[in-house]
Amino acid sequence: MHLASGAILLAYVTAQRLIELWWAKRNEARLIAAGGVEYGGSHLRAMQLLHAAWLIGLWALAHDHGVQPVLLAVFVVLQIGRFWVLAALGRRWTIRVIAVPGEKLVASGPYRFMRHPNYAIVIGEIAVVPLALGLPLYALLFSLLNAIVLSIRIPQENAALAVNALDRPI
Repeated sequence: MHLASGAILLAYVTAQRLIELWWAKRNEARLIAAGGVEYGGSHLRAMQLLHAAWLIGLWALAHDHGVQPVLLAVFVVLQIGRFWVLAALGRRWTIRVIAVPGEKLVASGPYRFMRHPNYAIVIGEIAVVPLALGLPLYALLFSLLNAIVLSIRIPQENAALAVNALDRPI
């Protein structure tokens, strides 16, 4: 049986997302136990559905596609950025917006250069993975849907951080 490179890429992305969900749950429980407060949960279901639909659709449409090497290289660069973000946030990284009152904002790693590097990475991934699999309209559709979700998520996250975190970075 021949395994297309598209299936390998999608298996990697799927495994990565499942591991990140597990890690986020652990971090969320720890942050809540430390007095953290969740904000802006109204958009969470839409965000989860968007990401699940994106991945399920990619499996349905492109598991047997090849991967364009240049776009795979862009994806690898995005993954380096993703790991940099995860390392900078450490045990603070979650899916939910949870702020612990009095904690300082993270300003190390990629957070030295931009306020929301994780969202920049996700924006890139949502576009690049389908493009690498030869699905430009899919990339456009999910990029637009993601922009709508992020237009809700980012202001809610900014408000939570402004209210709960000290304005001095760590």
